[in-house]
Amino acid sequence: MPYFSSRQDQAQRTCKVLADVFCAILLAIYSIVFFGLLGGIAAFVILEAGLLAVDWLIPGEDDAAGVIR
Repeated sequence: MPYFSSRQDQAQRTCKVLADVFCAILLAIYSIVFFGLLGGIAAFVILEAGLLAVDWLIPGEDDAAGVIR
């Protein structure tokens, strides 16, 4: 799934990036609080890698039906 669809304007793209940065900061803070510094950094990296993998695997609006990556 592309990060930005062709239907989004510049304001929507900017807000999407800002929301993702804000969520990443919150996830990093929670990870460090719950698992300590090293465990929190490792948990954050694993969590973000999983979220990016799921985001990449889900077909987007512009993909043809039945597309396989």
